Amino acid sequence: MELEALLRNNRTIRVIGFDDAPFIRHSSTPVPVAGVVCAGTRFDGMLWGHIQADGWDATEILYQMLHKSKFLPQLHIVLLDGISLGGFNIVDLPELAVQIKLPCVAVMRKYPNLSAIADAMGRLPELQKRMEVLLRAGCIYEYPPFYFQVSGANPQAIAQVLKRVTDCGHVPEALRIAHLITSAVIKGESGRQA
Repeated sequence: MELEALLRNNRTIRVIGFDDAPFIRHSSTPVPVAGVVCAGTRFDGMLWGHIQADGWDATEILYQMLHKSKFLPQLHIVLLDGISLGGFNIVDLPELAVQIKLPCVAVMRKYPNLSAIADAMGRLPELQKRMEVLLRAGCIYEYPPFYFQVSGANPQAIAQVLKRVTDCGHVPEALRIAHLITSAVIKGESGRQA
């Protein structure tokens, strides 16, 4: 069922939110990634995987995690905590949306400073390729308190979905829980900011 119909009929929207764990820059150690499944704002399940810090495998790893999971047929939307994981391992948002046949949304806490991002990525190999993947994610939409990029759905519907799947504050519950879990696994306790 499409997102607009789910919203119109006041149906529960099932999401998965992906966030990466804190990691040491310039380390070859794989970065843990949690995918938290929520029915609305209720925790329903979890996926766990690893990506390379500042690598090129985030899109493929997320696809594999979802493709092999029992949750995929139940999901309506995929949320990411930003467009990249593990530093600048950038997710190809349109590619992931096509592969899994679901809308994919990169959610941000504030409007990003694109020139600062380009400067930071300039310290890594293949800046042009990284910029191309970054720009493929498209326009950044502002529906305060949410800022997001989306592939596979219209932004008005996404703004309504984000409100529905957020318990309090500015972060959808699936992303908030994923952040708390990844922090706790690495640091021994969850962080304050989720």
